[in-house]
Amino acid sequence: MRIPGGAVFVAARLLPGIVEAAQRAAVTEFPGPIERSDARDDALSAMIPLIPRHGWSLAALRAAAGPDADLLFPGGAVEMVEAHSDLGDRRMEQAAGGITETKLSARVRALLLLRLEQSADEREAIRRGLSVLSLPGNRPAALRSLARTVDTVWHAAGDTASDMSWYSKRAILTGIYATTLLFWLRDSSGGEATEAFLDRRLAGVARFGRATGALRRGLAYAASRASTLSGGSRTSAS
Repeated sequence: MRIPGGAVFVAARLLPGIVEAAQRAAVTEFPGPIERSDARDDALSAMIPLIPRHGWSLAALRAAAGPDADLLFPGGAVEMVEAHSDLGDRRMEQAAGGITETKLSARVRALLLLRLEQSADEREAIRRGLSVLSLPGNRPAALRSLARTVDTVWHAAGDTASDMSWYSKRAILTGIYATTLLFWLRDSSGGEATEAFLDRRLAGVARFGRATGALRRGLAYAASRASTLSGGSRTSAS
């Protein structure tokens, strides 16, 4: 496994704050729509081979899509990176029909792996994109990108929750996806190590869910018993 590059190191250092903010955002708001067009998608796709040398720059954009291509992304590098993340989300969602798993949790796992597998040839672009998003002024774009990916995964998985679990599911998956993404950027195993890492994270959440479920049932039982005993005492006293 390779030693993390500078961009990954910076992103890892900032990750706890970004994930915490994204999890808070998941229960209060959701990122608005992002501009989409074939011209923007084509420009981003053409840029990918140039990013290892030129980064997410206007020079790379113009070289890939023409001298006026910077008009497509007036926000500069951070807008390009956010749009590229959204393009990856849409690509994943379009391919979700090929997933055969029927259980919701299995579909979520498959979609997370699909999202990364589809980006295998764009690893350096994503690594450099994290460097852009790690800049202090670009934190809102980082939060929007992360929240948008997580929501797309749940939507593509077929989740229909409309209660408080809608928020909790997104908050939990935010942490899982963010840490798995950083692990994937350092993974030189061909994906096996990333898959195992993701499974460990998902298993940890499942154990936590079972434990909290048992705790809730225990508390409910205790409350029921207390109510019954209290009622019995009042009856005897009367």
